[in-house]
Amino acid sequence: MARTPIRTRTRVLAAASSAAALLAVTGCGAADMTKQTSPFAAPAGIRTVTLSVQSWVGAQANVAVAQKLLEDELGYRVDLVQTDEVPAWDALSQGRVDAILEDWGHPDQEKLYVEDKKTIVRGGDLGVTGHIGWYVPKYWADEHPDVTDWKNLDTYADELRTPESGGKGQLMDGSPSYVTNDTALVKNLDLDYKVVFAGSEAAQITQIQQFAKEKKPFLSYWYQPQWLFNEVPMVEVKLPEYTEACAAKDPADIDCAYPTTPLQKYLNADFSQRGGEAADFLKKFNWTEDAQNEVSRMIASEKLTPQEAAERWIGKNPGVWKKWLRK
Repeated sequence: MARTPIRTRTRVLAAASSAAALLAVTGCGAADMTKQTSPFAAPAGIRTVTLSVQSWVGAQANVAVAQKLLEDELGYRVDLVQTDEVPAWDALSQGRVDAILEDWGHPDQEKLYVEDKKTIVRGGDLGVTGHIGWYVPKYWADEHPDVTDWKNLDTYADELRTPESGGKGQLMDGSPSYVTNDTALVKNLDLDYKVVFAGSEAAQITQIQQFAKEKKPFLSYWYQPQWLFNEVPMVEVKLPEYTEACAAKDPADIDCAYPTTPLQKYLNADFSQRGGEAADFLKKFNWTEDAQNEVSRMIASEKLTPQEAAERWIGKNPGVWKKWLRK
């Protein structure tokens, strides 16, 4: 794939110890941890694993479950480093982190680090398929079925105006740090819309929930898997068909839908060979979208800590995770 759209969640890099809750991401321009001395100093004889964790809740769910099992079942100390997606590849290559558990496709980094430098190796499928798209609430699509075709969106632009979008319809995105095709799509498809950023995934969820509570229409950048679909059913708007030729265009010229991406794990090459039980476990870590959504919902909706959510899921699903421990 020449170019795959990626979900970049933040420009901040922050370290979090395994005993701490996952940190909220704020601000921008923090120092790149890949160029700093590691904040973790492993005591002699202590086996440690350092995992990269992205700021969206699905990625937090992966890491929380892996962390809990590595600690309780295999006796490792697990350190977490919260990173943006592209810097995470740099950190992984340099051994600053040992594994990335959810990658949405970074062909440039794959070529540099996996194929050329060989400092990173593929860790296998996560078992979850990711897809980004534009969505409208089902209750609105049921009343206006034609809104699910992009060619008809301008007909409904007046209904989607907000103070932030001015005289245009609002296409709601999450954080300004996301790397999306939406501004290009609006321009290249000549749509009467303006991309408006909610500020973060959490803020976007809150806004969607509020719209749904009031049964108001909305058009939003969103992605699967995501637990919110169970609470607020949404229908995808059909954009022009995704093609490799379209994906290869300059980002400003993109005029087609987002791809569907089997999400991948990546390991530091040295860790993959010398990481023992931890490396074997992370390679075998593979679960379903439903399982990820269950843990994500507990974190985001029930307000459990990632560790509490992981413990609850692990307690109910020994038949799933025990396979990851087998030699």
